[in-house]
Amino acid sequence: MTDSPGREPETRLPARRPPSEPAPVERFSSPPQVRRFELTPERAASIVRQSSSARWVGFLATVVVVLFVIGYYFYELGAPGGLSKPRLVAEEEHQQVVNVERGYNLYQANCARCHGVNGEGGIGPVLNSQEKLYQHLSEDYLKNVLTVGGRYVCGNAKSVMPVWSDENGGPLNYRQIEELIAFLRAPSDQEFEVRDPSLNEPIRNAEGEIQTFRGWRDPVYEPAPGATPYPDCYLDALGGGGGGSAESPPPDAAPVKVTASGIAFQPTELIAPADRPIALEFDNQDAGTPHDVDIRSSDGTIVFDMEFFNGADTKTFSVDPLAAGNYTFFCSIHANMTGTLTVE
Repeated sequence: MTDSPGREPETRLPARRPPSEPAPVERFSSPPQVRRFELTPERAASIVRQSSSARWVGFLATVVVVLFVIGYYFYELGAPGGLSKPRLVAEEEHQQVVNVERGYNLYQANCARCHGVNGEGGIGPVLNSQEKLYQHLSEDYLKNVLTVGGRYVCGNAKSVMPVWSDENGGPLNYRQIEELIAFLRAPSDQEFEVRDPSLNEPIRNAEGEIQTFRGWRDPVYEPAPGATPYPDCYLDALGGGGGGSAESPPPDAAPVKVTASGIAFQPTELIAPADRPIALEFDNQDAGTPHDVDIRSSDGTIVFDMEFFNGADTKTFSVDPLAAGNYTFFCSIHANMTGTLTVE
């Protein structure tokens, strides 16, 4: 409503409210005994029982926590008296086993064709020699050889040993290099499982047994007291024996020729007269690869030790007269190169 001129403003009154019902005398719907503030004997006993149960739960929780802490402590650091190994030590040993087993597959796929399935040598030098594994074939040395290839080996830039690390263009990454070194340095007193490279599952033979292998390095091997350490270059360890230097044979020497080609002797059977000097002509056709021809009697005695030389080259050596019998000629660098010499 609007105010009209000359009239007093209408007094505005508050809006009327509907009448309210009077509040009941009892404001609570629960029975009076529930609203009592004093504790009844039954209620007090119930509270005591609940408090006792809570203390037991707390005690049991504390015991569980304490036992867990103690168990975890021994799990991490090992039980007293050597009853168990520390977790990190056990994990390290397990990882070492994994590295060796993976390194075995890497070796068979990439290295065995040159160094032999069991490290006995071939195109490349022997790797399973305890004398070499003791100190010469250390982790650092192997890593350098695999990283830079044959140029690190004896300073021979023409070495057939390729680069394996992908740092310099090779096919293997740093983990594979570590695994390969772990295999080469694996101890001979531990047995490992042969695993499928793609599935990582153990390979079984026809009888259902898991195929296994052992490392090459004897962990208790010690060189003889006063022994000369293995040289940095394996070629320096081969040396040369008496009568093994290239020289002009006497006029009456019987000519015998042997050829090395493809890391193999041709022929593998030789015949020479007894009690007569031998003019041994050795044709090394493997370019950049060292070979020699040593002769061993049936009792294991080395009767001729040739001085090795790199191919491709041909040299003639004078061999002292040999008694009649059967002999073995071999390359001291590549164990797969052997033949038979019949002296009659």
